[in-house]
Amino acid sequence: MTETENLSTKYNPQEVEAGRYQDWLEHDRFKPSGNKEAKPYSIVIPPPNVTGKLHLGHAWDTTLQDIIIRQKRMQGYDTLWLPGMDHAGIATQAKVEEKLREQGISRYDLGREKFVEQVWDWKEEYAGHIREQWAKIGLSLDYSRERFTLDDGLSEAVRKVFVTLYEKGLIYRGEYIINWDPQARTALSDIEVIHKDIEGAFYHMSYELADGSGVVEIATTRPETMLGDTAVAVHPEDERYQALIGKKVILPLVNKEIPIIADEYVDQEFGTGVVKITPAHDPNDFEVGNRHDLPRVNVMNDDGTMNDLAGTYAGMDRFAARKQIVKDLEALGRLIKIEKMVHSVGHSERTGVVVEPRLSTQWFVKMEPLAKQAIDNQETDDAVDFYPPRFNQTFLRWMENVHDWVISRQLWWGHQIPAWYHKETGEMYVGLEAPADAENWQQDPDVLDTWFSSALWPFSTMGWPDETNEDFQRYFPTNTLVTGYDIIFFWVSRMIFQSLEFTGKRPFENVLIHGLIRDEQGRKMSKSLGNGIDPMEVIEQYGADALRWFLSNGSAPGQDVRFSYEKMDAAWNFINKIWNASRFVLMNVSEMTAEDIDFSGEKSVADRWILTRLNETIEKVTDLFERFEFGEAGRQLYNFIWDDFCDWYIEMSKETLYGDNEAAKQVNKSILVHVLDQILRLLHPIMPFVTEEIWSKLPHTGESLVVAEYPQVAPEWTDEKAAQGMEVLKELIRSVRNIRAEVNTPLSKPITLLIQANEPEIEEFLIANKNYIERFCNPEELEISNCLQAPELAMSAILSGATIYLPLAGLINIEEEIARLEKELAKFTQEVQRVQGKLANERFVANAPEEVVAQERSKEADYLEKQKAVQERIEQLRTIQ
Repeated sequence: MTETENLSTKYNPQEVEAGRYQDWLEHDRFKPSGNKEAKPYSIVIPPPNVTGKLHLGHAWDTTLQDIIIRQKRMQGYDTLWLPGMDHAGIATQAKVEEKLREQGISRYDLGREKFVEQVWDWKEEYAGHIREQWAKIGLSLDYSRERFTLDDGLSEAVRKVFVTLYEKGLIYRGEYIINWDPQARTALSDIEVIHKDIEGAFYHMSYELADGSGVVEIATTRPETMLGDTAVAVHPEDERYQALIGKKVILPLVNKEIPIIADEYVDQEFGTGVVKITPAHDPNDFEVGNRHDLPRVNVMNDDGTMNDLAGTYAGMDRFAARKQIVKDLEALGRLIKIEKMVHSVGHSERTGVVVEPRLSTQWFVKMEPLAKQAIDNQETDDAVDFYPPRFNQTFLRWMENVHDWVISRQLWWGHQIPAWYHKETGEMYVGLEAPADAENWQQDPDVLDTWFSSALWPFSTMGWPDETNEDFQRYFPTNTLVTGYDIIFFWVSRMIFQSLEFTGKRPFENVLIHGLIRDEQGRKMSKSLGNGIDPMEVIEQYGADALRWFLSNGSAPGQDVRFSYEKMDAAWNFINKIWNASRFVLMNVSEMTAEDIDFSGEKSVADRWILTRLNETIEKVTDLFERFEFGEAGRQLYNFIWDDFCDWYIEMSKETLYGDNEAAKQVNKSILVHVLDQILRLLHPIMPFVTEEIWSKLPHTGESLVVAEYPQVAPEWTDEKAAQGMEVLKELIRSVRNIRAEVNTPLSKPITLLIQANEPEIEEFLIANKNYIERFCNPEELEISNCLQAPELAMSAILSGATIYLPLAGLINIEEEIARLEKELAKFTQEVQRVQGKLANERFVANAPEEVVAQERSKEADYLEKQKAVQERIEQLRTIQ
């Protein structure tokens, strides 16, 4: 660059962001560097479902990933952030079926092939929406490597995993009670079921003993399943029913005899101690039935209606049948009572309907050996590190208590199970490809659970099962996974055990867990509450950078975040502050080129201080990024940019810029450019658009901030003495301004300012920098001395190393001044007590780092000195009352 350019007078995010993303893509800024000497760093995006547009939670999740990958790219890593999307079997199929229902069409009208074509059309449409949203947010993804869970490569990986697990005996087919979604007409895994408390009832009824000797009372919440009862059970040690074991009862409405059995499953203390056993409709009854060789009578169709085995109730919806059965029992005199109750009932996560426990032949993954391998791995050097660490326990608890995973789904959209059945013999074949004489075989119509394919995501996207693939060899295992705590069970756990099983390695080094985005009242965002926020609308109003700043700055690992437009206003204001500060710098360095930047001249105390604070900020922010503490990193950046750079350094620079010392101007301009450049680099991972826009106007030799070098500490520029001196100056200037405000004396009105320095070094420093005191305090008379006589009628302030006096004759009220000083004394006394209490704590002194203890001792000395000075001033004023 030969000459800097100016920014527009007003920050306009739409103007700043327009076309910038496309420019980055056209210059391949987001692809890996190709530098084989550089250390690789990779992230795979948690693939969003192609069911709709992205929500605020997605924006948060992906912003955190983009912050990480942008910083690593700038730090010289060979970075890969791999994008992709999930076919989301049941969720996407449900959306498309809903769309077809509005047209009066069902998937069965179309047939499997035509229906799947419709779903592919849906996928293409919504994948386009998602890419547009990624671009709006500014995600630095390598689109040349984009994957989809149903693409050819991933489908090959899915078949390979299925067949391998089957051959190892870890995938099996069996008849079990599973969670059934009657609307989607498919099996669900345990974690796809949401339990809700709803009002229901216990229906108490009597079953007559077959020998006519009496009745037994049982209770159920699901009377419709009694049609499938095959036994009644009591506890073998229940003395009340010993004589009944082995007898039979007559099942009401069905009028068939079923046995009374003894089983320890029965709780003697609950209800009457007699329970109905329905092996085809309850998981516990299924186990009891297995132990007693009971028949399994399934009385329900897959759509939740009653089947032919339900007799006269056939064709009725399950809940309509329930009402009719209760009426009929009452008419028979078999209904004893209805007891209202609130109980927890499982609902389908996707369709919202009540889940039906149902006997079904399904495919399962045997979890015990896979879970053990994952648990054991957490004790090795190859363990996955969770942030915050408490989520490691969440992961382990689930793995220790996991059930076998039902992986088959009765859907048409997804990976069809690679199992075939011979049309004549019924023989089953499982393989990577169809049998050679495919016309004689029928493929299993079921598809695999969506999570089966997404569990392979970190390595299937890298080319596995081809382990010679260059990406697999270089970028796997990945470095960091960013995801919400709500899918540790669904996804994170499954990726870990599948990766260990098939690659022998953890899938990622770190898992950064974030919370949920809630509304201002702390409620979860949902359609039913109508409190959802569209991130694209927020971006239209405030810009992507403001949204990203809010999402990162409110972020602590594992914690929820509350969205509010007030916070968005604050984010926009911060960027506007940066914009205006940048305009000031650019206007004052308009003639400079990169070659003109020169720090070699003499630096003012403000110059040396800002470079010291820059070093401190770089060190803290870099460390906080490493620990994924983006909220705290944001606080450090905010304080440095707003307070130190904008409010102090820029204002102090005006003393030099508007003066006559050309050499000092050159140094000052160079430092202004350098500090702003470093600020933009530090901020770029969080707010990429505005930082690139401003940086493009600065004098430098780089092409893009995306690939510019990330700031590093320059130890030679740290000057502790200058930093301490500036703190004295800042405290002095603030105190004078506060006193002026208290007595309503505007800055424009000159005053007399007397400064009592405690030590000759402070006196020397303040005299050397009195130009700043004159500029910011506007004294008509200024005296700085370490042997000053304190005036009687004056406002005062006790500083670290000095006391200031503002003789304001006629304006000061001695009683009010004493009252003010007594408040100051109380504050300092409280601080002394606090710090001395800390230092009296032997555990603190013994365990805290030496520098922390030393810092507390330094505070103690400072507060004691201030406490003493205030006491002396109060006593002095009292003598002249």
